[in-house]
Parts: sequence; C-alpha cells; structure tokens
Amino acid sequence: MKVFVVAEHRMGELNPVSIELLNLANAIKKDSSVAVVLGKDVKGFADELAKFADKVYMVQDDSLENYNPETYTDVLMQIFAKEKPDVVLLPNTSFGIDLGPYLAAKLNAPIATDVVAVDASDGLKVSKYFFQGKLMTDLKLKEADTYVLTVRQGVFKEGEEVNGAVEELDIKPSKPARRQFVQYIEPEVGEVDITQADIVVTVGRGIEDASNIELAEQLAEMLGGVVAGSRPVIDNGWLPKDRQIGISGKTVKPKLYLGLAVSGAFQHVMGMKDSELIIAINKDPEAPIFGVAQYGIVGDIFEVVPALIEELEKIKG
Repeated sequence: MKVFVVAEHRMGELNPVSIELLNLANAIKKDSSVAVVLGKDVKGFADELAKFADKVYMVQDDSLENYNPETYTDVLMQIFAKEKPDVVLLPNTSFGIDLGPYLAAKLNAPIATDVVAVDASDGLKVSKYFFQGKLMTDLKLKEADTYVLTVRQGVFKEGEEVNGAVEELDIKPSKPARRQFVQYIEPEVGEVDITQADIVVTVGRGIEDASNIELAEQLAEMLGGVVAGSRPVIDNGWLPKDRQIGISGKTVKPKLYLGLAVSGAFQHVMGMKDSELIIAINKDPEAPIFGVAQYGIVGDIFEVVPALIEELEKIKG
C-alpha cells in the first residue's frame, strides 16, 4: 500500500499537520509513504518532510506559489499517472476540505472527511464523529483502487523519523486556471492555535462568567501557555470557537493540560485525553475529569488558582 500525503503550506510556513499525516501514513503503509509538496521555492519544506517520508516528490513552479485547487489537482493527477496512490491523505483544513473532493472526483475514489482513526488491516476502515461529536462511527469504505481521506489535525502527533529522499519532478500545470489567487486575509490579532501549544489551561462551565476567564489567562501567562474552553464556555460566547477542545472542537496533545472547573464530559475528554500530563481542579470529587487526570485537586478554582499564581510568582522571583 502506497500512502501519499499532500503537504499544506501557506505564507512561507509548512503546516505541522503535514507531519502528522506522514505519521499516519507510516503507521498504515504496507509499501511506502510519499509526501508531495507543490509550490515555489519549497525545497526547505521538502527537506523537512523527508525526515518523515520514504520519498518526497517536489514540484516547483511560479504558478504554484499560492494554493489553487485547479492547478494543484492538475499537477497531482500528472504525478498519480506516473505512480498510483492507494491512499491520499489531506488535512481536514480549508485546504484539504477544498482539494479532497476535487481529487476524489478525478480519481473516482471514495472519500471520508474529518477522520480520527484509520485501520488498513482488512480493506480500509475509518472512524469519525457525527451529530456534533455525540456519536462516533466506524466506516468501512467500499473496495476501490484509491481512497481519499481528510484527517483531523492534532490526532497523529506521535511518529518516528524515516529520513527519505527528495525527488524534484519537472511537471507544470497543463493549462491556466480559471480562478486566480487574490490575497490572504490575516486572522485577527490575538488568535492562537491551541493544537500547537505545549501548555493549555482549559476553563469549564464552573468558571461561571466571562469576566472570570481573566483568572485563567493570568495562570496561562505565568505558565507560558494558552487558554482554551469546553463546549459550554464556547456556547456562552465567553471564548471564540477556535478555542474549543473536544469532539466538536479541536484535539490537543500538549505537554501539560490544566483543567479549571472542567467536568470532563466524554465529548471533551476525547479531545484532550492524550495530553502528556493532565491536572484537574474541580470542587466536585465525582467529576469525570478526575478519571483521566494524573493529578487532581478537589477544590474551588477561585481559591486554588489565586494560590497557585501566588506560588508561581514566588518561584519566578
């Protein structure tokens, strides 16, 4: 089984999810993992991808400087005509959600989106969530020559280096694209990617009011982390949607997850259970979050957190 990964990069940066996809590719391959990176001046990206892929195909052309589904599909299909993939992996980002259906249609391939697990031992089975994360389903895709999958970010962070080779292909789009890139619109200042943070301080319903999130922000600043929230916090509008952890939000695997008044509902736990160290503070001794935490404090966060901040200030001098 040859598993191809289409790398995503934007504004001079390789999206780390591309490495996550290669970790998955190496886990399910029976033959080889192949990364494909398209763009202009992407040799640095190709070298980085080669650490985790058996082979990297690099195509450089001015017309590929910015992502365009037409030109990307054009070039990828030329590559696939030379070497047929059994599985094509893309990130479940705006990039992959856009490109995936294009490729599936051209390849006449089944497509599954936002998958969180893949089993290639007997055919191809994937796991994904439905109904805003309330139901997880295992799907067995119909037998086909090629499959296209978009994969949730933050799920496959662990993997070993492979150290493959980079091969530059002399391929260009066969025709001009009908649509043209105009510009990138920068996100608002202050937005963070919680999936890439080493320390995540998460607030739950027990934070009681938006004004109290400042307490979590103080603690996160002391620790060098970011603030995230469970679904009730997001639904109340106390934090933006991109800070939500859980099945209907984002999956995180930080070095430290600190939960403040987070009850630990199943939907939330599925988004953070693989964190390296989980510490929970909740006044309810029966809160489910204690079932996954390595360390827990049964107490009121409005008493415990200020005391914790005070001790951190002493340590930092």
